[in-house]
Amino acid sequence: MSEIERLLMEEEDIHTKDGTTDYQNRPAIKKNTGTWKACPYILGNECCERLAYYGINTNLVNYLKFQLNQRNVVAVNNVTNWSGTCYVTPLLGAFLAVAYLGRYWTIAAFSIIYVFGMTLLTLSASLQGLKPPCDTNNVCHPTGLQAGVFFMGLYLTALGTGGIKPCVSSFGADQFDDSDEAEKKNKGSFFNWFYFSINIGALVASSVLVWIQTNVGWSWGFGIPAVAMALAVVSFFSGTRLYRNQRPGGSPLTRICQVFVASFRKFRVKVPGDKSLLYETADEESVVKGSRKLDHTKELSFLDKAAVETLSDKIKGLVMAWRLCTVTQVEELKSLVRLLPIWATGIIFSAVYSQMGTLFVLQGNTMDLHVTKSFEIPSASLSLFDTISVIFWVPVYDRLIVPFVRKFTKRNNGFTQLQRIAIGLVISIFAMLAAGTLELVRLNEVRKHNYYDLKHMPMSIFWQVPQYFIIGCAEVFTFIGQLEFFYEQAPDAMRSLCSALSLTTAALGSYLSTMLVNIVTDVSTRDGKAGWIPDNLNYGHLHYFFWLLACLSVMNLLFYLLVARWYTYKRAVVPNH
Repeated sequence: MSEIERLLMEEEDIHTKDGTTDYQNRPAIKKNTGTWKACPYILGNECCERLAYYGINTNLVNYLKFQLNQRNVVAVNNVTNWSGTCYVTPLLGAFLAVAYLGRYWTIAAFSIIYVFGMTLLTLSASLQGLKPPCDTNNVCHPTGLQAGVFFMGLYLTALGTGGIKPCVSSFGADQFDDSDEAEKKNKGSFFNWFYFSINIGALVASSVLVWIQTNVGWSWGFGIPAVAMALAVVSFFSGTRLYRNQRPGGSPLTRICQVFVASFRKFRVKVPGDKSLLYETADEESVVKGSRKLDHTKELSFLDKAAVETLSDKIKGLVMAWRLCTVTQVEELKSLVRLLPIWATGIIFSAVYSQMGTLFVLQGNTMDLHVTKSFEIPSASLSLFDTISVIFWVPVYDRLIVPFVRKFTKRNNGFTQLQRIAIGLVISIFAMLAAGTLELVRLNEVRKHNYYDLKHMPMSIFWQVPQYFIIGCAEVFTFIGQLEFFYEQAPDAMRSLCSALSLTTAALGSYLSTMLVNIVTDVSTRDGKAGWIPDNLNYGHLHYFFWLLACLSVMNLLFYLLVARWYTYKRAVVPNH
């Protein structure tokens, strides 16, 4: 029997007819699959994939500036646009996962695309004719074809990551059974260690790979991430026999549209005061594949009209899906709508986070890069302190902060997910204040000693460490909190889609950063002025941009506190046994 046939048979065996994993009735499956036994392969896949991603992203602005000969603003915008696309494509991957392929096959298929993209990037930096030629002054002059091949490889990796990012964290969480209290408790730890593995990959990328790209060459600098991505594929397939797989539940967009259509068709129908009169299947299983039944909630009551039974809703005893929906279908849509305000608050945070790969690097380029008299650290490698911060804070949070807070809150995870996100939003404000303050001090030194035309002023780049470290701390609270929040609060059959939705905040944050850079450049360069972000930052006012982000972060925090206060948590119906 082939591995593919075995996997498909296993999926049929371990699922009930509504598509959810029947762990309670299959103790052998529960014993031999899933839990932490399956996680090393998933975490290994994520670690190698993130090494490949950050191997591109961390130093991309310098590749565009020096190898493709782009100006600061153009290079920054190209980085944020590509990074944003990497977080939009997960919507496609998530839709395919929940509607047709399932998480396992989506990860597998898109990983192959990812490898092709990485291979093309490596060839564009290695092969004569595809590699941009540089003159004796190290000024490169890429042709349109060379730039085109590079960007084709770059955006193939963006497509590849679209099938991995929305699925891999949910796929890992699927290995823990919500009906088992011990496994459910471990699920919270899984998200912490999942993010930890991301940052192990990022650590290698921001230290070893950036040094190789700067001092050895870009062919090796892109070739090693390509090999890492191939290893990610191998790691993922190696754990196939241990995975708990959930079948796709059908198109969630169809179910969402059905609720909207049914609600508007019945806009004159009155919702009964007794919510037990709303339509729901009589048996314990939900009509939505891969989902538990959801309890009714009072908010967004207009949508309840879709579950009000009328004479025209059935033909010959058969329910017309576009006229009558179950309470669970309605509550799926309500859960999605309730997530949107929380989702929106992640955009500003992601714009702050995106500065590590763009303006932080350009700021570092102006400073003294020496670690010793003979060794210089690439400015992009300072992001390793963000990674070190995450690697430090994840176990501290999981092993020290959570047990301490648990004593007071009596919650398994210490803080609620919304409280955890809020703490990270507060911390991120201080990261922008630190970056802005450093730039102000740096510019004062430039003016004081007339360092305007120095490539590297005599001020150590390690003064940037606090802003990187603070962002890393904010990540542990906000990004991991968002991962867990969107997984837990998403309808069961929409978890990959909601994970993708949470990732789009990174895309929109990157696009917002691009938009802000363009706006401040247009406004600040009027009347022949150098502007906030000129090619020579010694003549600019980069600190104004960091402080602008700090102000936006404060307003974002206030909005978050407002919407979080009124958030209603999803309630699953507990079956009677």
